[in-house]
Amino acid sequence: MRNILVIGAGRSASSLIQYLLNKSIEEDLHLIIGDLSLELAQKKTGNHPNATAIALDIFDANQRKEAIQKADIVISMLPAHLHIEVARDCVVYKKNMVTASYISNEMQELDAAAKENNLIFMNEVGLDPGIDHMSAMKVIDEIGDKGGKMLLFESFCGGLVAPESDTNRWNYKFTWAPRNVVLAGQGGCAKFIQEGTYKYIPYCNLFRRTEFLDVEGYGRFEAYSNRDSLKYRSVYGLDNVLTLYRGTIRRVGFSKAWNMFVQLGMTDDSYVMEDSENMSYRQFVNSFLPYHPTDSVEIKTRLILKIDQDDVMWDKLLELDLFNSNKKVGLKNATPAQILEKILNDKWTLEADDKDMIVMYHKFGYELDGVKKQIDSKMVCIGEDQTYTAMAKTVGLPVAMATLLILNGKIKTPGVQLPIKKEVYLPILKELEEYGVVFKEQSMPYFGYKPDKTS
Repeated sequence: MRNILVIGAGRSASSLIQYLLNKSIEEDLHLIIGDLSLELAQKKTGNHPNATAIALDIFDANQRKEAIQKADIVISMLPAHLHIEVARDCVVYKKNMVTASYISNEMQELDAAAKENNLIFMNEVGLDPGIDHMSAMKVIDEIGDKGGKMLLFESFCGGLVAPESDTNRWNYKFTWAPRNVVLAGQGGCAKFIQEGTYKYIPYCNLFRRTEFLDVEGYGRFEAYSNRDSLKYRSVYGLDNVLTLYRGTIRRVGFSKAWNMFVQLGMTDDSYVMEDSENMSYRQFVNSFLPYHPTDSVEIKTRLILKIDQDDVMWDKLLELDLFNSNKKVGLKNATPAQILEKILNDKWTLEADDKDMIVMYHKFGYELDGVKKQIDSKMVCIGEDQTYTAMAKTVGLPVAMATLLILNGKIKTPGVQLPIKKEVYLPILKELEEYGVVFKEQSMPYFGYKPDKTS
């Protein structure tokens, strides 16, 4: 049997493991599922005869190397910064490797060694990054094959709560890593290009510069800019494109409300707050407000944010129980961002019966035979339950499919790469449709922008 080592049995691995187990008999597969928690790994095997659970500490070099040596291919579902040690071992023991994470500088440095050993290190083959790359390149290549010239590419993606589970004023619940949501947009300004002009949005303005999107059957959404859209110009072969913009999707009104936390300083992760363990939620809010001998915390908050008591923004803050003097933070040496994450987790954790939703939206502007045209491509995926979420499906399934394609010799190009070649994206996108991940493409007149190149 062919051994597939899956390192990491967290939430994103559920659909991946299930897919490979379903294929295990016809494809002669044996899954070795390794996790720090043996109990979690055992749970994910589902007592399947073609699966073995092992306790695997990624920091135990001997344990890690032994597991990798026994595998025919390795899937790393670890946090992104932990892939590199696995990758180095895969070079030593000549094993192909698949991850859903962005290609780090350290990973890219292994490209020459991977090619020298004829190894495939497939990265960025989950959702975003992953399905976004594949669905975008499919249309971009089709336009290029017709002789079209790309003018505009905009790409948006968001992990949201499904309409039937949308039960709070923020129209949002955590469907993935809460910390990533709290820290979104930090670490530099957002940069992109519009009509040939470079644009920059500093973090302090990020959530007040949004774009609206309409998805049939699901209503209106908004999107704020991702940090660096420009790095995808060369990746997608769009070095001369006039407009390139990537953004994160939320329901309308979320960004304006989130901006209140940004303005107060609650998303800052650069310093520790004194005695945070014993701080109440109310004291946390008051920490960011000026002293006043008579005004309450509520009044001071409304004054500094310039909102009235009948403003929906105020209702959103009240819903989070931010001004509760009895609730304790309970975190030692915590940063503001960590405390905010704790507060939001109280209210935004998915309930047992809740379902999540993925929305992806691409816009392609191009010129063909002297005529400017546009294609909009949209995908909505709803989760089944708390195990087989839309996020687990859209992250895990393409990873599993890429793994099987590599094992079966269908993907041949060696090196550190992302899924932008036809040998990768065509079969994966086609098979994803069987699992409800379907892109609906619509042709329309070119939207573009006003031809004022100085604005």
